[in-house]
Amino acid sequence: MNEFDPISLKEMDNVKLMDRTDTKFIFKYDQLPEFLSQLKNDYNILDINNNRISRYESLYFDTKNFDLYFSHHRGKPSRFKVRFRKYVESELHYFEVKFKNNKGRTIKDRVKQKQIDESIKDNAEDLLNNKTPLQSDNLEAKLWVNYSRITFVNKYSPERVTIDLNLTFINKEQNKTINNLVIAEVKQDKAIVSAFIKVMKKYHIREGAISKYCYGVITLFEKIKHNNFKPKLILIKKALYGTTARVS
Repeated sequence: MNEFDPISLKEMDNVKLMDRTDTKFIFKYDQLPEFLSQLKNDYNILDINNNRISRYESLYFDTKNFDLYFSHHRGKPSRFKVRFRKYVESELHYFEVKFKNNKGRTIKDRVKQKQIDESIKDNAEDLLNNKTPLQSDNLEAKLWVNYSRITFVNKYSPERVTIDLNLTFINKEQNKTINNLVIAEVKQDKAIVSAFIKVMKKYHIREGAISKYCYGVITLFEKIKHNNFKPKLILIKKALYGTTARVS
C-alpha cells in the first residue's frame, strides 16, 4: 500500500459523502494485492499518523425483537441502522444514524461523543428523535462489529472506496472472527466511472454483499430467521471457499 499517495483525514473532509449511493463487493483477502496494484494511479489512501489501516469498533442497537434487522430481511426500501462508533486511530467517538431511503441512497447523520455507551441519551437521543421515528427506550445494544479498514479516495471524482478486513462480531456470549474475507464498498455522490468497479468487473467479482450488522446478527444469533439472506450468505461462502476469480 506504500505505492499509493497519502491523503489526510482533514483533506478527506471534502469527500464525506454523507448522502450517497453504496455498491458492495466481497472477495478473498489474498486477491486484494493484485486488485490494488492496478489502482494506484486513480486513488489516494487515507493516512492517519502513518497508519494506513484504521480500526473501527461499532456497537449496534436494535429493538428487543430485532425490528431493524427484519426491515433489512424483508427488503423494506426505507430502513435504519443505529450505532455508536469508535475510530480508534483518530480517537474519535460518534453516535450515528444511517437511513437507506426508497431511492437507494444512504444518508448518514452523526454527533460526537466522549465515549461509547450502552444507552442512547443526551445529544445522541436528540439525533435519534430528529432523524428517526425510533424511541431510545425501545432500543438495546445488540452486538459489536469490529474490523480494520483501508480507505481510498478517488483523485478525480467524488468517490471513496473502503476495504474492510478482519471482521469480528462480539456479544456477551460469543466472539467470532471471519478470516480471509474482504468487504469492499464504493461510495459515490452519483454514478461515475469507477476504476475500482472496472477492476471488479475484470475479475468477475459480482456486486452484492450483506450488511455487516445483519451478517453479525446471523452469526451470533443462530436461531434468528434469515432465509431471505441465504443467497448473500452463499455468495460469502463462495468468496471464502470457492476458486479465485479469474481475469477476463
